[in-house]
Amino acid sequence: MKGAAKGLLAAVIADTHIPRRARGLPEALIPHLERADLILHAGDLMDPALLGELAAYAPTEAVRGNLDPPGLDLPETIELELGGARVAMIHDSGRKQGRRRRLLRRFPEARVVIFGHSHIPFLEDEDGLMLLNPGSPTDRRRQPRHTFALLRAEERGVRAEIVPL
Repeated sequence: MKGAAKGLLAAVIADTHIPRRARGLPEALIPHLERADLILHAGDLMDPALLGELAAYAPTEAVRGNLDPPGLDLPETIELELGGARVAMIHDSGRKQGRRRRLLRRFPEARVVIFGHSHIPFLEDEDGLMLLNPGSPTDRRRQPRHTFALLRAEERGVRAEIVPL
């Protein structure tokens, strides 16, 4: 794998809404996709061709978003290992109130839960559970910048950062 010497690197995106909100992925995102060991998309791709485009950069896992077309055969949730860390992904985490408890109940083995839907970047790592919403690289809504996230699994554990574009 590309990042084996320094751990594993996942590029995390959500809510691309292509082609409704953007014609394609932003050029500033491409170098991050190129160096990723894995790409995680937390739903609302809208264009099934985006999966192939992302897979050309790195293996890609995606979940179904509420605006994805019915013919796009994606699971509602995914659970996987990233360098020994258990990662779960879902598009809509529900209301902000009670989110941590709700996601912990739904994914009791997870170290990290990734979600999208709101387009609001969010990173919180408390009590052994990291919650991560990468925001959107193409549709910032009322946010000041387009964003995505990088998730690194290293010997010391897992860490994430939200990256503005």
